[in-house]
Amino acid sequence: MADSPNGRFRFLRSKSQAPQPDAFAEERQSIDLEPLTPEPAQSGLTRRSFLSGLGAAGLLAGAAPLVTAAPAAEPSADEPEPGGGTGTLTLRVNGKDFNLRGLDPRATLLDTLRERLQLTGTKKGCDHGQCGACTVHVNGRRVNSCLSFAVMHEGDEITTIEGLGQPGNLHSMQAAFVEHDGYQCGYCTSGQIMSAVALLKEPIGPSDEDIKHAMAGNICRCGAYTNIVAAVKQVRARA
Repeated sequence: MADSPNGRFRFLRSKSQAPQPDAFAEERQSIDLEPLTPEPAQSGLTRRSFLSGLGAAGLLAGAAPLVTAAPAAEPSADEPEPGGGTGTLTLRVNGKDFNLRGLDPRATLLDTLRERLQLTGTKKGCDHGQCGACTVHVNGRRVNSCLSFAVMHEGDEITTIEGLGQPGNLHSMQAAFVEHDGYQCGYCTSGQIMSAVALLKEPIGPSDEDIKHAMAGNICRCGAYTNIVAAVKQVRARA
């Protein structure tokens, strides 16, 4: 009968063989893991609360500049610009005189209307005189206000979209734009209307092509050109 493996190697084993001690058992038992449950508040300050306090302090330190960066108040026409401008100017806009102190001589008419006089109906588009969104009237003629310095217009009569008509008392061109849906997003609309009103006094031919040529300085990125031409034609026919 063949010997079993235990029988073949029984003489090689020690009769008093005992299990070898685990050399790492004592080291593993010495590791003290932090309990998941909150520690009893014995001294009022624990390791967990100390680390939490450091995190909260860091968050407040990072948020502090955001609080101090908020503007104290909106600028007004009578307050000098923070950049240290030295010019003093009186602009007549929509029939009202505005005295501007500390005006930067490099300030454009567009930025002055929007930032100092808060007349934000005049839009800032390309800022290079190519889109026509900033069109206003100066002495009855249309100009791109982004290409004109404010200091050039003391004594001039300036009209913006706010001075053209008001809700309940729209200019006929404004009403025609509403009737013919001559706008979509509306961003270019104020400049389109200002150019169209000035066009009524310009020597423009009667055809659609004449109107398109006269309005070429005003870009509508929504593509409402057909409706804009219809609105201008209607007002010209009734003028």
